[in-house]
Amino acid sequence: MAADGDRLIYDRLLLKLSGEALMGKSSYGIDMEVVDRLARDVAEAVAEGCQIAVVIGGGNIFRGLAGAAKGMDRAAADYMGMLATVMNALAFQNALEHANTPARVLSAIPMPTVCESYVRPKALQRLASGHVVIFAAGTGNPFFTTDTAATLRAIEMGCQVVAKATKVDGVYDADPGANPGAKRFERLSYAEVLSRDLKVMDGAAIALARDNGLPVIVFSIEEPGNLLKMLQGKARATVIE
Repeated sequence: MAADGDRLIYDRLLLKLSGEALMGKSSYGIDMEVVDRLARDVAEAVAEGCQIAVVIGGGNIFRGLAGAAKGMDRAAADYMGMLATVMNALAFQNALEHANTPARVLSAIPMPTVCESYVRPKALQRLASGHVVIFAAGTGNPFFTTDTAATLRAIEMGCQVVAKATKVDGVYDADPGANPGAKRFERLSYAEVLSRDLKVMDGAAIALARDNGLPVIVFSIEEPGNLLKMLQGKARATVIE
């Protein structure tokens, strides 16, 4: 357990992972070495007493299907993306169980032979009992992103914060990979994110977080152990509130 000087700032959070985070250096698909490393980070934080829910995007799988989706209407393509998140969620559950951390996938689209359906009381019970709860299939509705799903589930679960895991250590005013002079923000208001169009999350997700007083922390998941550092207030990150 954490020492007194390493107390966790948050006891319950929702971790938002992009699908692209799971594909490593591949152009699409799932790199299980990367998934296992991310699962170990989550397992480490759970072992220190944090209750964690997870939402994973589907871009890593849907990217390979994007050509097939051309010409489809938006709703059909969105349902394909939701199914991709279920595959990612199952892979992450498997990795967590290998890390000796109990986990359950709860899907907004019922598929009882594959995983449990999302029911709020059941999810809260799982979370309180020490399970990592992985929410799959977004909100179950087309036209909503997994960012919005993550914010919605965080509010429903009584999470204290949404932790948005990215490849960089916070929010910048430009792409730091392309612009070495890009400015990193320590803190931002919801209004600044929306007015500057900073692309942290989609506008609906930021507005939902604002209306419910839910902070969003943007941090890097590239460094092993950084999730726990963020929970202890030691990681470089941008806080939006």
